[in-house]
Amino acid sequence: MDQARFGITVPLDAPLTEHPRLIRELRRAGYTDVWSAEVDGSDGFTPLTVAALADPDVRLGTAIVSPYTRGPATLAMSAAALAEVAPGRFHLGLGAGSAPIVEGWNGAEFDRPYQRVRDTVRFLRAAFAGEKVTEKYETFAVRGFRLSRPPQSPPPILVAALRPGMLRLAGREADGAILNWLSAKDVERVVPYVREGGTDKEIVARIFVVPTGDRDTARAIGRRMITAYLTVPVYADFHRWLGREEQLAPMWEAWAEGDRKRALDLVPDAVLDDLIVHGEPAECRARIARYVAAGVTVAVLAVIDPRPGADPIEAALALAPTAG
Repeated sequence: MDQARFGITVPLDAPLTEHPRLIRELRRAGYTDVWSAEVDGSDGFTPLTVAALADPDVRLGTAIVSPYTRGPATLAMSAAALAEVAPGRFHLGLGAGSAPIVEGWNGAEFDRPYQRVRDTVRFLRAAFAGEKVTEKYETFAVRGFRLSRPPQSPPPILVAALRPGMLRLAGREADGAILNWLSAKDVERVVPYVREGGTDKEIVARIFVVPTGDRDTARAIGRRMITAYLTVPVYADFHRWLGREEQLAPMWEAWAEGDRKRALDLVPDAVLDDLIVHGEPAECRARIARYVAAGVTVAVLAVIDPRPGADPIEAALALAPTAG
């Protein structure tokens, strides 16, 4: 594999109109990539289009967009358009998402996620190749669709994966995996499943970073994040598989009973310190390096600056590959 790349999560905590200037500053600091996070703010494609036009060499990726929230043809068109804007620089990160997003916010049915992602990968391969697709997949059917502007450089497809089935799918049928909410030690466990499909597979990991030496503040932020994410069934099952059931069971029980405050208090410091990188910038950079040593090829930072009103990229610059 080539030398590891370092990315930043977009959108940044600034209007999208300010992103071109901020992206250029981050690029000068050594960041190679920008990867979008599509949850409840900007969509997954617009911030990447802004970044692509701001810098001619920045690498781009969606982490992730869901095959439940866009129809197959719409997803293919959106990806092909961005691949045209940034030929050879765009990776399409595809993932099932979670029931709250798919069902609660988008009115779709979160059904058979493994099969839905697999079918979408197969459809996109054909669509990006310019084929006319008429196919009845297990989870959807497409009749007579052909991209009128197929990408000259079809984007690599990455699959967001947590447990063995999806990890193997990422290696077998896609070009790599996108990882999330795991420690550097956990990376060592999950990467071999992806690499069953080839040693050249891309391993992208979003790493949550709270760059402050104030441990109490960092842990308070981390507790809110963990109770928001790891109580979602797909993430809870992931951490059971990773061996954290005994540590997290009290928190899950309090959350299920509706006692949010007690759930926060029951997040173990050891789990929090494993999953959230925090400390002074130099300490954070050292911990991020452990993810790379464990097999991550693209380390994508999601930086949470605890200082109210802070410059939107000051903390990211302190964590940059050229810092220190």
